Amino acid sequence: MTSPSPSLAPAIRLSGLRKSFGAKTVLDGVDLEISEGRSLVIIGGSGSGKSVTLKCVLGLMAPDSGEIYIKGDCVTAMSAGERERVNRNIGMLFQGAALFDSLPVWENIAFGLIQGEGVSRDDARDIALEKLVAVGMKKEDADRNPSELSSGMQKRVGLARAIAANPKIMFFDEPTTGLDPVMGDVINNLIVECVQELGATALTITHDMASARKISDRIAMLYQGKIIWTGDTSDIDHCGDAYVDQFIHGRIEGPIKTDLRLA
Repeated sequence: MTSPSPSLAPAIRLSGLRKSFGAKTVLDGVDLEISEGRSLVIIGGSGSGKSVTLKCVLGLMAPDSGEIYIKGDCVTAMSAGERERVNRNIGMLFQGAALFDSLPVWENIAFGLIQGEGVSRDDARDIALEKLVAVGMKKEDADRNPSELSSGMQKRVGLARAIAANPKIMFFDEPTTGLDPVMGDVINNLIVECVQELGATALTITHDMASARKISDRIAMLYQGKIIWTGDTSDIDHCGDAYVDQFIHGRIEGPIKTDLRLA
């Protein structure tokens, strides 16, 4: 993706973010900034804290300490009503698409418009059809049930729902999980197109390096609750960090230790 001017102020900033579950510390002072209009991907292994970070930023989980700023507002100190106002400017593509089985495709896409924005059903359906076409599907798919769609088509519908309100901030949770490499690349391309068309700031969590490279301007690696490296995507292959190098190349040998015991 093309990087905008580095002088732009952060659209999202995390400062000293900490979160524990009992004796287990998951986030241990996470500091991170995403400039306006840029796309940052957080990589890291299973259990590294990627999902917890995203849930804290979304407001689905409260950090134990630290602050989260979105568009300059400290959202960790907001009331539920104020946070709902901020979230109206956010689009989210959930892992597995998370569609409502009881609703047809168009109502899935238009759900937030109807329930959250008070858009009429007729107008919301028109917007849903427009977004459906934008993610490469046919208008005729609008009245199908999610169960009739392939996993790749369901992911496209999830993306159409995420962009339905033309958000200025977008979050992507493991966008290519469960997809074959070809369909995964299709989704990556659609994400890039949609984010650039909206001029949105994007935050993605993934362990899929092909996806991370395709959709990001910058990459941050989370390891043992801390951001251990952040830089431009083009710099990651020669970043000089042994942990990052081991992860992005999927090597067993290196400083990252697993519980796996080979026979």
